[in-house]
Amino acid sequence: MKRRSSKWQQIVILTAGVWSLSTGLAGAQEQEQKPDNEVSYNAALTSDYRYRGLSQSRLDPALQGGADYVHNPTGVYVGTWLSTIKWTKDLGGSGNLEWDIYAGKRGNLSADVTYDVGGLYYFYPDNGLHPNANTFELYGQLGYGPAYIKYSHSLTNLFGTADSKGSGYLDVGANVDVGGGFVLNLHAGHQEVRHNGAFSYTDYKLGVTKDLGVCSVALSWIKANTSGYLSPSGENLGKSAALLSVSKTF
Repeated sequence: MKRRSSKWQQIVILTAGVWSLSTGLAGAQEQEQKPDNEVSYNAALTSDYRYRGLSQSRLDPALQGGADYVHNPTGVYVGTWLSTIKWTKDLGGSGNLEWDIYAGKRGNLSADVTYDVGGLYYFYPDNGLHPNANTFELYGQLGYGPAYIKYSHSLTNLFGTADSKGSGYLDVGANVDVGGGFVLNLHAGHQEVRHNGAFSYTDYKLGVTKDLGVCSVALSWIKANTSGYLSPSGENLGKSAALLSVSKTF
């Protein structure tokens, strides 16, 4: 396993860069009038399910979908999301599904600054791992224009890693509208796994999303700088790779 390599200073530098980019590109946009109660659904097919830079599907395709409810006057929301996975079996357990349940509140701190706070429970039915893979995190996010900074903190062991309660993930990025239906996706993150430094790592993403009307297509390059997460055949689950996904929200 790769020795621990803390990258918090690099993340802070990237945060400043993304914030500067968003300041230059963010513009005032007229908001559409929304109903008080809003329900939406989503479905996606991806060439590899990467989460925080690591493949959850053994570098194979995954099928995903979810639903969200938002009470627009208050910004309170609840939602659920599911994806096929393989990693729980790869670690000697069972199950082939991740089921996320989350709730929170989002809104504006000022005309330019947004916030989003909430909790997310990652449920892996019948995963059979010890410690259990099920994980609960609290998160908080601040946004400015297309840029954001987010921190997630685990109140349980992190995805089946022993003695890892209190682990944290720092995520900075931006989703910049560059015109013509294209959105530039920028991301850098650092996962700190408490008491398990060999599993801590930094990940990066550079991508573009195109809204085609009937669906959205996303192409990205992604990498996690760790060799501590391997498939049963010895492949690095965080290796540099191109990902393609097709999604639809309705």
